[in-house]
Amino acid sequence: MSIYDQHLDKTSANHVALSPVSFVERSAEVFGDLPATVHGARRYSWATVRERSARLAAALQSLGVGRGSTVSAMLPNTPEMVEAHYAVPALNAVLNTLNTRLDAPLLAWQMNHCEAVVLITDREYAPAMAEALRILKAEHGREPVVIDVCDSEYSGPGDRLGSHEYEALLAAHEPLSKLEGPADEWDAIAVSYTSGTTGDPKGVVTHHRGAYLNSVSNAATWTMPHFPKYLWTLPMFHCNGWCFPWTVAMLGGTHICLRKVEAEAILAAMREHGADHYCAAPIVHNLIVNAPAALREGIGQKVRGMVAGAAPPAAMIEGMAKIGFDITHVYGLTEVYGPASVAVKRATWADESLSEQTRLNGRQGVRYVLQEGMTVMDPETMREVGADGQTMGEIMFRGNITMKGYLKNPKATDKAFAGGWFHTGDLAVMEGDRYVKIKDRSKDIIISGGENISSLEVEDALYRHAAVLACAVVAKPDAKWGETPLAYVELKAGAEVSAAELIAHCKALLAGYKVPREVRFEVIPKTSTGKIQKFQLRERARSASAID
Repeated sequence: MSIYDQHLDKTSANHVALSPVSFVERSAEVFGDLPATVHGARRYSWATVRERSARLAAALQSLGVGRGSTVSAMLPNTPEMVEAHYAVPALNAVLNTLNTRLDAPLLAWQMNHCEAVVLITDREYAPAMAEALRILKAEHGREPVVIDVCDSEYSGPGDRLGSHEYEALLAAHEPLSKLEGPADEWDAIAVSYTSGTTGDPKGVVTHHRGAYLNSVSNAATWTMPHFPKYLWTLPMFHCNGWCFPWTVAMLGGTHICLRKVEAEAILAAMREHGADHYCAAPIVHNLIVNAPAALREGIGQKVRGMVAGAAPPAAMIEGMAKIGFDITHVYGLTEVYGPASVAVKRATWADESLSEQTRLNGRQGVRYVLQEGMTVMDPETMREVGADGQTMGEIMFRGNITMKGYLKNPKATDKAFAGGWFHTGDLAVMEGDRYVKIKDRSKDIIISGGENISSLEVEDALYRHAAVLACAVVAKPDAKWGETPLAYVELKAGAEVSAAELIAHCKALLAGYKVPREVRFEVIPKTSTGKIQKFQLRERARSASAID
């Protein structure tokens, strides 16, 4: 035993489990009078947000929520969604943010799979959630306690579904004395569902340590100052808002909430509230680029945007530069808490032409500062490929900003972590400066508007039409959405069906954003063994598109 092991033990004085919940307590203590949330006419200081979150935590606790309990949230980007990110982890419970674009059967499946005991839901989503709750009870025998949110900024239709109303519930409970977080930082903080390659959802379980470290990495990567004014254009249901609910708390910043992501609303928030940071998929940046110049008038502050999802089109990066917005390109997956790598800008890049700057900024880049490893490997040999910009391999991560694993799916977890690295399934090259550039997606996932679409799931829907002999769905570059599903279809002999009929067929089986935007009737290229050669179809899709 070393002398440094003697009488030098961990105690409550020198060792505390890392949890982003601590950021909320600190900002309430130090910056309690500063603005924390702006939403329409509502304004909450950090002291108020901390109190509201502590009241929510107390209310959830009274409903039986504790360590390992799952609380599902079907909410837009509102103060209630921010508060859920603070209150649920404070009880050492697990937050499950539901994608507001999903249909009722899938919502029911997810809530059953993660064994949700409480659902917090906005009235706008009452039709879908009412059906999801019906399915959940009828097929799975599960009845979570429902808390309805009646947002001050929503005046549309929508019934209340539960016995509790959010504001009344908060008023009925005294706040917890402290938002403490877990005793063990390895405890789960959230479960987020990703479609994967087969269309079967996988529950990505993340932990307090990773959320804490990625929150810090966000600030370090973006060199964010204290008191940022962060505009919520990125859905908080997506990878817990890439951990930015906690990053903003860490910096004593302001959450500027938006129910609807529209160019006029985004630019108005930048002008009226001084928003200076936002994150989004390429589609949202394109909204800003293509908005009338008059909508951008009066925005005097420097605005910094972070882009991820499908590789951003060159036209978008150039367009943002021309209007004076500073864009940082990041890359990641749900399994690594959202972004875990970044195209770090070098000072020398400013001397390059705009087209070369666009190319450099369009790469997936290098690992986040607190992610221990990112490289490109041959998945068979687990050896790093050469940094030659030519040799393809699979992007892999390892470190603290990596999920615990997939909920109730040990086989998928073991496969994802084979060889001691997380396998992303994304194929890429490493360039001479060790920046990574994606070349293909082995998972055949289409990223449309920042949302993952399993091509196999769409193909399965097409195959359920009696006229379809063979089909393949690939990503088609799209100026608005980044990518959209394009279906190549080969019909059975003598069969007749129109593209419109097949699209309508898919609409009856899939969520709207998964439906192919275009159907092309062609002979599907196959190998001698009958395997469809998707790479040929991807080339066709790219060559026929206006975007490279």
